[in-house]
Amino acid sequence: MFHRDHSPCLFLLLFLLSTFCISSISHSQQSTWASKKMRMREKVRTMFYHAYDNYMTYAFPHDELKPLSKTYTDSLSELGNLKLEHLPQDYNGSALTLIESLSSLVIMGNNTEFEKAVLWLSENLKFDVDARINLFECNIRVLGGLVSAHLLASDSSKKLFQGTYNNQLLFLAEDLGKRFLPAFDTPTGLPYAWINLKYGVMENETTETSTSGCGSLILEMGALSKVTGDPRYESAALRALRKLWSMQSSLRLFGTTLDVETGEWIEFSSGIGAGVDSFYEYLLKAHILFGKEDFWRMFNSAYVAVQKYFRHGPWYHEADMRTGKATYWQLTSLQAFWPGLQVLIGDITAANSSHREFFHVWKRFGVLPERYLLDHRMIHPTEKYYPLRPELAESTFYLYQATKDPWYIEVGETIVNSLNLYTKVEGGFASVKDVTTMQLEDHQHSFFLAETCKYLYLLFDDSFVHETNYVFTTEGHPLPVLNAWHEKLPETYIPTNWTFMKRQPAASRISSMSLQVCPAITLKSGQHIESACHIPDARSDYRCLTDEDCGVDSTTCTRRSCSMAGYCGLWIF
Repeated sequence: MFHRDHSPCLFLLLFLLSTFCISSISHSQQSTWASKKMRMREKVRTMFYHAYDNYMTYAFPHDELKPLSKTYTDSLSELGNLKLEHLPQDYNGSALTLIESLSSLVIMGNNTEFEKAVLWLSENLKFDVDARINLFECNIRVLGGLVSAHLLASDSSKKLFQGTYNNQLLFLAEDLGKRFLPAFDTPTGLPYAWINLKYGVMENETTETSTSGCGSLILEMGALSKVTGDPRYESAALRALRKLWSMQSSLRLFGTTLDVETGEWIEFSSGIGAGVDSFYEYLLKAHILFGKEDFWRMFNSAYVAVQKYFRHGPWYHEADMRTGKATYWQLTSLQAFWPGLQVLIGDITAANSSHREFFHVWKRFGVLPERYLLDHRMIHPTEKYYPLRPELAESTFYLYQATKDPWYIEVGETIVNSLNLYTKVEGGFASVKDVTTMQLEDHQHSFFLAETCKYLYLLFDDSFVHETNYVFTTEGHPLPVLNAWHEKLPETYIPTNWTFMKRQPAASRISSMSLQVCPAITLKSGQHIESACHIPDARSDYRCLTDEDCGVDSTTCTRRSCSMAGYCGLWIF
């Protein structure tokens, strides 16, 4: 069982870990890796601007770029709309990719382009349009992009504006947030998945939604309430989240789809992938951002249930929420976010184990297929695509921050090279339609600029996160961890309460994973906290396949082994 003290904000605990790891590297090795990271950073910057410039040339102010035909798609109303039903007739786009690119422009240091984008949006963007949109997608992409960019623009220390910033993005975000509120007017408080930006909930609207769709709104809507002083957005998202939490099974598992009017489950199979993924993510990140203990208690309970019923070695299958019995043995590309989330709570061994398996699949196919059937060892026959997803890059960034293991730089380089080799075209970056043939699809998703390029850039240049602690939303938009947003800031999140570790003698190898580093951290209060690199597995009776599955003992700092019977519990000294 994990405790709250094992979940400090990433860039406090992990900075201390990386400080130790860096001390083990010789000056010549540091110089070599610094040079390589700089070179790779510039390759990612070039990737971003190739995608961004082509969008601005051929698609702006429409939503997304079609890089093969060098045209555009007004896709905001299509996101999540698999059957392409009820599409608007007069919708001409909301500059979706530009909104998604705002924080990436800041992270890459392009203040001039950021300011130009903000001014254009403030003068031209309107949400009073007859368009039926997916609440979840619009929340994470548009509302999240606007709120994040507003917080960056209003940070006087960053000096992003030559003139004066007058909260233009906040006015847009507030207007959009108000248009979300009618979706929550249900008997359960669970929001409709779809809402018309001009007219509200449509007549005979579907009452089906996903766990992610109603459980992953708290970061963006909570932040909007904090910056506007209007509690309605946070209250609506929180009511939905609490209702969803009350619907958990006796095993503390959650299904994938449900009915917002009756509060009944429709799909009982669940996992950590599509339909549920960001629900788990937001429980933990809401605790970090807002400091509420309820969020941590919910996440801790849900995480242990995931480890107990979904985990099989380094993989996570799906299971029936009522019985815990496995339903689908499959890898989905969205699951690749999970190692990054595990880093945030310090479960580094488990994170590293799963991440390496995802990367193995990436290397096998050149990119990560959308769905891979583990029991049949084959790609799903109808889901062979790779839409430029960011999740593997995201987890690679987090694991490198935690360990400073240069192997993750090699992973990032492989990802960058694959993207340039297989998906770069003259008009931008195209999604892969079939990973077995590398046939391309005429679509450059906005999240390629919001997340994929951003996490790769941060992997090679993390200077943006040095001065401020940020929580990244599920769409990669940074929100600062501010004392004023906490009812009571948890002690472990306050930088002044941390003491630096004494540097250990230099070791012969530079990989912190292979060194099995065990630094200790002590708060000024005298409280001893175990570091992230040796948190034990959540279950002592976990069925294992290899020694690597069993992690490292937190008391002796020795690696646990897997017995012949398939259980963790023997020790190697």
